[in-house]
Amino acid sequence: MKKLKKNFLIWLIIGFILSSFYNFFTKSNNTTVVQNIAFSDFLNEVEKDNVIDVNIKGDVISGNLADGNKFKTISPYDPNLIEKLSNKDVTINVEPYKKGSSLLSIILSWFPMLLLIGVWLFFMRQMQSGSGKALGFGRSKAKMLNEKTGKVTFKDVAGIDESKSELEEVVEFLKDPSKFQRLGGKIPKGVLLIGPPGCGKTLLARAVAGEAGVPFFTISGSDFVEMFVGVGASRVRDMFEQGKKNAPCIIFIDEIDAVGRHRGAGLGGGNDEREQTLNQLLVEMDGFESNEGVIIVAATNRPDVLDPALLRPGRFDRQVVVPNPDILGREKILKVHMRKVPLAPNVNAKIIARGTPGFSGADLANLVNEGALLAARRNKRFVTMQEMEDAKDKVLMGIERKSMVMKDEEKKLTAYHEAGHAIVAIHSKYSDPVHKATIIPRGRALGMVMRLPESDRISMSKIKLNADMAVAMGGRIAEELIFGVSKVTTGASSDISMATNIARKMVTEWGMSEKLGPLAYGENEQEVFLGHSVTQKKNVSENTAQEIDKEIKKIVDQSYKKAQSIIKKNMNQLHRLAKGLLKYETLTGEEIKDVIKGKKINKFIEKNKNSRKKTLSPVPSVGKNKKNPDISEPQLENN
Repeated sequence: MKKLKKNFLIWLIIGFILSSFYNFFTKSNNTTVVQNIAFSDFLNEVEKDNVIDVNIKGDVISGNLADGNKFKTISPYDPNLIEKLSNKDVTINVEPYKKGSSLLSIILSWFPMLLLIGVWLFFMRQMQSGSGKALGFGRSKAKMLNEKTGKVTFKDVAGIDESKSELEEVVEFLKDPSKFQRLGGKIPKGVLLIGPPGCGKTLLARAVAGEAGVPFFTISGSDFVEMFVGVGASRVRDMFEQGKKNAPCIIFIDEIDAVGRHRGAGLGGGNDEREQTLNQLLVEMDGFESNEGVIIVAATNRPDVLDPALLRPGRFDRQVVVPNPDILGREKILKVHMRKVPLAPNVNAKIIARGTPGFSGADLANLVNEGALLAARRNKRFVTMQEMEDAKDKVLMGIERKSMVMKDEEKKLTAYHEAGHAIVAIHSKYSDPVHKATIIPRGRALGMVMRLPESDRISMSKIKLNADMAVAMGGRIAEELIFGVSKVTTGASSDISMATNIARKMVTEWGMSEKLGPLAYGENEQEVFLGHSVTQKKNVSENTAQEIDKEIKKIVDQSYKKAQSIIKKNMNQLHRLAKGLLKYETLTGEEIKDVIKGKKINKFIEKNKNSRKKTLSPVPSVGKNKKNPDISEPQLENN
């Protein structure tokens, strides 16, 4: 009530000021009084010689009297009027009559008033926008998603059927809640999507927005956190208030680990602003006030850093794992992305899926896009299997650096290095088959051997790991046997690093050491404060650390000796394959088998170019992900 009275008083003062200005201008424009007289009085004044001049404008006559006063009158039609005025020596001025002149005069008379109103409205809008920005600092930045154009539905999501079915249930509940409530079921308050980058978490959320038919708000976890303490909590409150007004609705929080990290972690007790924001989010999701009809869908690829209170039932009741697709899933994803691409009849999504183990949905989309770009660059009307194969090689190994100038000696050394990898892989029973070998520089490598799987592999055996380490050592051994120990190069640095890392994990993480047994040995950790090491936390003793180093060296040496034995037994094949790589630069898996057997291969080299016509080969087998050995991906042994 007090606020209403205050606003009324302000408007009253503004109106008084505006009316004062208007009166001031109108009075200043009308300082001389004009007297309206009858036409008969006007004629009498003319007869008395009291009229000095007249101004005739249509039927309006105005002028000046002898006593200094001004007059105005309306004249009927009088043909003798001009003659009477002329006889009395009255100065006659005549103006043509213009339609709309009265309107112009009205506008001119109101111009000062209109100007004041315009200035006042301008300042009021500026004040309102300024106060809106100041008051909106703590408002939620959640945006209501409009899917009228580019709508995404569950038909556009492929390869993750189990994850999709979990969210389909949420959408079905929003459409028909009585179906579940009849049996006492309650819809989850929160759904957490967990998976590696590029696996389709955000795409799933967009599909929920397209299918649900309810308001869908989207916001990033970083939008909550500001430098001022309390702003994030205010934005959380405002976000849930918007959700309650539009309930039932879905709120999607992308990268929730930006605000949902474990409280109290790190030096100094954590971040006050982030923790207050998280506290408010916890209260809103499952506090005293109920938020019926508001469902939170969040996505993260770091579930290990989230606060336990955020993951408990009642908040994020359902945790949906969104993994990288298997071979069938990759085939479905490729077909989804190939819908908008004109394809040649020889493009087979199944073959491409077999050759892309470990690829995420984003990787497959990038592969299809690269194929389309290559076809456009080659002025083709359709994307053929050749472009898809070249795009796969580009994504896996990098672009060919054909302009790079290499000496004959370096090229020969690279050929033998890659031939060493390939020979050990071919003669190792548990190694993945060789898909392709090349000495054309790609990315940062001077050459490489790619091994692909025959099927997806979930776990890795000890004998498979030993075979991978032996293949990694094949390049260095070939250099030593052909050029001598003194002429080995730094090209095997990545191979040695890969073998060492595998051996270390076999000893410290996977319990594959006979001497140390099935125990996990963590590395020593250093606590760092302001860039300086403070203390060192020892997870293993000095004696155990020495034993770990001995076991790692023992495992790598065994793989080294195994690879050395294979290459010494097959020196003729090594020479044949190295010569074949020097001649053709790139060989497929079937072509490598023919070369080492001494057979001729049906291929020719394009003149004046470093490239060659490539033939499609069947896709061989899988390797292991260096970051996560439990996930299969192509094996690259590079120089």
